Amino acid sequence: MKKILIIVFLSLLLINLGNQSFAQSDEKLVILHTNLGKIVIEFFPTDAPNHVANFVKLTENGFYDGTIFHRIIPGFMIQGGDPNTKDGDRSTWGTGGPGYSVNAEFNTIKHNRGIVSMARSTDPNSAGSQFFIVHKDSNFLDQQYTVFGRIVTEESFETLDKIASVKTGEKDIPVDTEQVKITKAEVVNRSEVSNLLELSSPDRITIPIVNSTGSQPYENKALDIAFNVPEGWLLQEPKKVNENSPDVVAVGPKVGPINPVFALTITNSTGRSLDDLIKEKAEFLKNALKSGNLEIISQEKSTINGKQAYVTNAKGIFQSNGTSYNVQFREVIISTPEKFYIFSYSNGVDNFSDQISRFDESINSFKITFEPVKETKSAVASVETEKKGGGCLIATATFGSELAPQVQQLRELRDNSLMQTSLGTSFMTGFNQFYYSFSPTIADWERENPAFKETIKIAITPMLSTLSIMTLAEDGSEAKILGLGLSVIALNIGMYFIAPTIIIYRLRK
Repeated sequence: MKKILIIVFLSLLLINLGNQSFAQSDEKLVILHTNLGKIVIEFFPTDAPNHVANFVKLTENGFYDGTIFHRIIPGFMIQGGDPNTKDGDRSTWGTGGPGYSVNAEFNTIKHNRGIVSMARSTDPNSAGSQFFIVHKDSNFLDQQYTVFGRIVTEESFETLDKIASVKTGEKDIPVDTEQVKITKAEVVNRSEVSNLLELSSPDRITIPIVNSTGSQPYENKALDIAFNVPEGWLLQEPKKVNENSPDVVAVGPKVGPINPVFALTITNSTGRSLDDLIKEKAEFLKNALKSGNLEIISQEKSTINGKQAYVTNAKGIFQSNGTSYNVQFREVIISTPEKFYIFSYSNGVDNFSDQISRFDESINSFKITFEPVKETKSAVASVETEKKGGGCLIATATFGSELAPQVQQLRELRDNSLMQTSLGTSFMTGFNQFYYSFSPTIADWERENPAFKETIKIAITPMLSTLSIMTLAEDGSEAKILGLGLSVIALNIGMYFIAPTIIIYRLRK
């Protein structure tokens, strides 16, 4: 009888707590004091215990005092928590942290308005101190970022709206940083906060991601690639930070000590052969091999879907947050004349074989969806006519000349900035269809006649100079890219059509 009474009492207690708030902790809250109002945050320690503990610890240490919300996108979110915003160079804002990271604790809570979640880089386990508060429902973030809290007062939502409406400049940085400064962050007991909203339990994904044995097709038209990925895995297309950062990442459910990860990194060959890349990687890995932290299991050349490939199997010991992990990985490099497609799979040593067959399936299903005939010569090759011929007339004209680095820079700009926008993708798709209808023929003529090649190089030099204007489009918006693109077109029309017409007219007159 006594046991039954205790159960009834606990049930009534849970019901009463539910009428106030469904937060998983009724003890500690954090108040962010800003010049536009207060933001009160409650936490979900059951879903993200390490992130909650980290946020509370940083707050108690005064870490957030004086930082600003450095990235504000109305209708999406406001982001803060970077110590560089206290007095650092603005170019470093968004890159700072506490000097350590916290492993991902992805959960089923949806990224709805008012949710507080951790910012991170492309690495799922890279969260540190930066966080964001969702301004409007953003469920495309669900299970890809760690939700650890939410705001819980009417004033908090009003302050969120005020911060989201401030004027911003380049890279979504607020113009008046004093408006959005966190003057003080403090940890308080729930009993100290009045006017808490009666919030229901946070919305959750009703069907959680499971470790399915199936696969699903993935296609990226901007990258001209398609392959299969495990069904239900977290699929991401992170922003390309540098040439060696991944273009596509698929993260599987955690079974062992770490999450299984498939990644694809696409780099331009820049005249290098597969053997050249193999040598570069061998040189890069020398120190890790000497230290004993990395062991190469096997390395061999292969052929995948008719293309040259190089497969490396290795394992090593890696550190994260003071913990050592035994990791095994496989890297597959697929080589084409223009690009290297580098697939990698990593997992704990004991669980590596669990997903290796699915990784092999992804590799075998890989296709390049648009592959025009390109130059196939390395930096040390001769310029003899290829049996197949054709290629890019600009690359052929500038091959081995002082303009080659500029052409490569423009290619990287195209891949990393222009192709990341819908306008840029639409334009390049139409342009490629038109350009490659005549480019291979002219490229053949260039190889057959050096004088003709030199003439083409001289003719396109002004155009390449005007295209450098597009470097201003890095990290730009659709409107910015459109404006710069129209400027480049206008300049080329002026140089190649209007100016010659005026000169001819005056000469004739």
